Amino acid sequence: MINLLAMIIAYLLGSIPSGIWIGKLFYGKDIRNYGSGNSGTTNTFRVLGVPAGIAVFIIDTAKGAIPVLLPLVLATSVHPLLFGLVAVLGHTFPIFANFKGGKAVATTAGVGLGIYPVFVLTMAAVFATILFISSMVSLSSMLTVGIAILASLYIGDTIFTGTVVVLFLIIVIRHKSNIKRILDGTESTVPFGLRKDK
Repeated sequence: MINLLAMIIAYLLGSIPSGIWIGKLFYGKDIRNYGSGNSGTTNTFRVLGVPAGIAVFIIDTAKGAIPVLLPLVLATSVHPLLFGLVAVLGHTFPIFANFKGGKAVATTAGVGLGIYPVFVLTMAAVFATILFISSMVSLSSMLTVGIAILASLYIGDTIFTGTVVVLFLIIVIRHKSNIKRILDGTESTVPFGLRKDK
């Protein structure tokens, strides 16, 4: 019963549509009607600006980090990464937003941050490097999580590596339209880096 309760809590935390709620409450906008139509961090930065984007990034990261701490709070023996995975599914298919959520990059980072913070901070540096070179958040996100799969092998936690693989697949599936635009050469770029918007 405790494990089921923890799963429900993890899913509900992941389901919090921070970009949508912040947009509606403070800006009078539903960000799903602007930009890429996505409710995550990148589109929040694009549509609502830096302060809102930072707030959504922090909240979405916390949505992944907090659930992996549930085993400590509820004294359950289930591997914490399982709760993190459930939170990511909540972010991707949120009950509070008609099951249409974001692309789970920040929440995935939060899951790793709660378990292996040094590992995630290293991957953050990898992400920043790729982003500077490509100026594309989508490409940087997918490549970073792909590299994280290989890097996770050095930790020696099979469950962690398996979870990273699952999260990678979720992120790639959620970026299908981005992959098409990358291949077409029409993917949006950020206003910094080597290939920034002119």
